[in-house]
Amino acid sequence: MRLMVTGGAGFIGSAVVRQAIADGDEVLNVDKLTYAANPDNVAMVADDPRYRFAQEDICDFPAMARLIAEFKPDAVMNLAAETHVDRSIDGPGAFIQTNIVGTYALLEAARGYVESGDAPETFRFHHISTDEVYGSLGPTGEFTETSPYQPNSPYSAAKASSDMLARAWRETFNLPVVVTNCSNNYGPYQFPEKLIPVVIINALEGKDIPIYGKGDQIRDWLHVEDHAQALLLVARAGKPGETYNVGGRAERTNLDLVKTICKVLDEELKDSAHAPHDSLIKFVADRPGHDKRYAINCDKIGRELGWTPAHSIEEGMRDTVKWYLDNRDWWEKIRQGGFDTSKRQGLKSA
Repeated sequence: MRLMVTGGAGFIGSAVVRQAIADGDEVLNVDKLTYAANPDNVAMVADDPRYRFAQEDICDFPAMARLIAEFKPDAVMNLAAETHVDRSIDGPGAFIQTNIVGTYALLEAARGYVESGDAPETFRFHHISTDEVYGSLGPTGEFTETSPYQPNSPYSAAKASSDMLARAWRETFNLPVVVTNCSNNYGPYQFPEKLIPVVIINALEGKDIPIYGKGDQIRDWLHVEDHAQALLLVARAGKPGETYNVGGRAERTNLDLVKTICKVLDEELKDSAHAPHDSLIKFVADRPGHDKRYAINCDKIGRELGWTPAHSIEEGMRDTVKWYLDNRDWWEKIRQGGFDTSKRQGLKSA
């Protein structure tokens, strides 16, 4: 396939790009290269003749229309987004602009492509979203594709709005849209403002590991490589007009997850002066509007497209910890650019 991937230098987007190239697809990676994007995430495919890169803003409609017309993709996969909840509380404007206005620009560019007659009959606009649009669950139950939207943060509200735009362009303009909503991702190349990298890096350096509230918020954890496989499958075979939830079937409280990471670090770093690493845990004031529990029912994508997660949480978390231990140069380079993992910002568990 010829895939136009927006946000392909970010965490999930780069996993999609790497997997697509490995699968033999042609990829146009479109990324503005904002703070959380990193060309190093796709350095291993940068010289592949099937890969090309364009530094552009998805809010720039003429640029998106031009790139689509020139590349003639079989699918547009929209992974470009502002994603960090803490940042959305401090500054919602960027989330409104990228997640809503950017999605609108892409939808309009894709609509022009289809209406021009240049798009293949199998063309899909694949909009990638989050389970956070569904709001917060009680102690039981799971989000399904028909769960009502109840976003509680500026981030999730912006993503919910973009989901509604994608739906409207399908219903009004017959654009072949598919939508996926995923649970919390983890794995290699995750920008070190997110919960898991913060825990690993702070533990390595003997700094406090801050946890919001009591750490009893529950999340369903999905390995990013499993997610990339699911997204590419939906881009190839998803039915236009449908939504597919993608989950890891691995619910954990934030506190249990942090303790698991600390245990792996204890085993991997037997001579560490900071062991046991869970002694570094520090409970801090909870985040405003912090959702209590997310859980994804991903039966539909398994039943209709044959996808299931390949990584167990135990295997995936151990591999992730080892990756950060083995790739210190990657995150040290980010920190040299001014990012400080010791700040409050960075505890969003996503």
